[in-house]
Amino acid sequence: MYISIGADFSVRDRAVIGVFDLDNTSISKHTRAFLSEAETQGEVVDVSGKLPKSYVLTEEFGLRRVYLTQYNAQILEKRAEEAFHEIK
Repeated sequence: MYISIGADFSVRDRAVIGVFDLDNTSISKHTRAFLSEAETQGEVVDVSGKLPKSYVLTEEFGLRRVYLTQYNAQILEKRAEEAFHEIK
């Protein structure tokens, strides 16, 4: 199944490693270093169109991506749960 993360972008639910709130996680210097490194490596995709509220970390086919999205983490978590329940 796919999860809509904004701006007509969807990611495969199996590829999602985690969904993280930017306000809460960017306080950590480790998270800031991770995001900076991901941006340097060209792994960041901004699908927010606005000020991003969260990011989705994925890995598929050996490629890591960090998607910045305008949705908060709770909305994306709910979408993932709904996709999971549709499978059953």
